Amino acid sequence: MDRTQKEATIAALNTQLQQAGLIVVTKQSGMTVAEVSDLRRRMRAAGASYKVTKNRLARIALKGTQFENTGDLFKGPTAIAYSKDPVAAAKVAIEYAKANDKFQVVGGGLGTQLLDAKGIEALSKLPSLDELRAGLLGMIKTPATRIAGILQQPGGQVARVLAAYAKKDEAA
Repeated sequence: MDRTQKEATIAALNTQLQQAGLIVVTKQSGMTVAEVSDLRRRMRAAGASYKVTKNRLARIALKGTQFENTGDLFKGPTAIAYSKDPVAAAKVAIEYAKANDKFQVVGGGLGTQLLDAKGIEALSKLPSLDELRAGLLGMIKTPATRIAGILQQPGGQVARVLAAYAKKDEAA
């Protein structure tokens, strides 16, 4: 990789990290290409990205982002997962680490806060942004359904009372 390629890689990674809400630093020594491809596919499905980078280039790319304080986590064979959703990358990384012994979560960053592996695991247990939106929509929709039912009931009750009077008059 020559100097211009390194500069382009650093600039692209820096841009992606500035838009991210969370980064997860992982160790992935001994993983096969198929395993890494499977992990990338899972990350993409969750709306996250996974990138194997050189530690020195990653530290340089972190400068000027909110994740600058995570530079010390880059030791040994590392890779980073990042996402705009502050939970997506953590969920996939923790789930994959449980299934694969060669993959482990080192730590990460949420905004300017530095997280260790336990912090990333705790974050992975939170509902994702899409799950929160779905729950909120469900809560908003339920009262509207109840209100519509209540508004329809008085009209139905009036109709039943009128029908009862009509039957009473016919019988008399």
